[in-house]
Amino acid sequence: MTNVTDGVLQTLFRSDQGGHEQVVLCQDRTSGLKAVIAIHSTALGAALGGTRFYPYDSEDDAVTDVLNLARGMSYKNAMAGLDHGGGKAVIIGDPETLKSEELLLAFGRFVDSLGGRYVTACDVGTYVADMDVVARETRWATGRSPENGGAGDSSVLTAYGVFQGMRASARHLWGEPTLRGRTVGIAGVGKVGHHLVEHLLADGAEVVITDVRAESVQRIQDKHSQVTAVADTDALIRTEGLDVYAPCALGGALNDESVPVLTARIVCGAANNQLAHPGVEKDLADRGILYAPDYVVNAGGVIQVADELRGFDFDRCKAQASKIYDTTLAIFARAKEDGIPPAAAADRIAEQRMAEARSR
Repeated sequence: MTNVTDGVLQTLFRSDQGGHEQVVLCQDRTSGLKAVIAIHSTALGAALGGTRFYPYDSEDDAVTDVLNLARGMSYKNAMAGLDHGGGKAVIIGDPETLKSEELLLAFGRFVDSLGGRYVTACDVGTYVADMDVVARETRWATGRSPENGGAGDSSVLTAYGVFQGMRASARHLWGEPTLRGRTVGIAGVGKVGHHLVEHLLADGAEVVITDVRAESVQRIQDKHSQVTAVADTDALIRTEGLDVYAPCALGGALNDESVPVLTARIVCGAANNQLAHPGVEKDLADRGILYAPDYVVNAGGVIQVADELRGFDFDRCKAQASKIYDTTLAIFARAKEDGIPPAAAADRIAEQRMAEARSR
């Protein structure tokens, strides 16, 4: 993989979005593996973050994505109260056609070569069964099946944490920590989104969904006929009477095109890197839209996989994920106190914890 542009190097070494400790390019020609592992920070401990398997348009796009994702994990882990830094990996290619046991084992060997500086887990395109294979080559793989000493599907607590962030947002904006009687739009009802639907319906919310996969929408509606579906995300964000928008697919959902037409008063979802570029958080605030920072509310999954390293206990993890409610409220309070958007307030709190760890 030789096509890394000056733009990526600029990000890595000289921009505010960089500052990464280590970036590893991995290749195994026999299996077709091309992967990138990025370690942003180990100030709080070993870098922890999942492996994304995705058909990027270019290798440059893959490197840019993994740098952003790894940096986000540093902030997520800090705000979740974990003793872990931030890291991420991407495997370049279509998982439907490229993924194989041989490829996953090769990837596991690359993870193992880092000696515990990076701990991997599931992400878009990788699943519990994949981590079971990766773990055959390294002890630094979490998100494994219970049969193989793991915690299983981390999307369960990811959705629970997002729901806690949503409750906190409702409390801050409307005075009550409930979505009862509110209309919530969910973009993406796959791994995490379908669990979030269950929490919201149990809380008495009206739910509107969309997904690029028709089968995912059908699965929800077969079980819950009261759930409404719309054609796409563009239709969802323009839905009349929408109270909360929950982006639960890929990043960049909040951008110069979507924010001006968004009807919801709250944005709180599971997708990583929802803000397409710096400044979007101010655009949301200027429109009176409350944004619950993505890496704060979607931390339930990383709380779960981190717990595997000391022997998984679901009740312990759920109790820690419940604290996302209080953390989200604290961010809103800090934002008001400092006169800044919630995303900036969350960054300040996370950066303070990392800085304190480096100074010890």
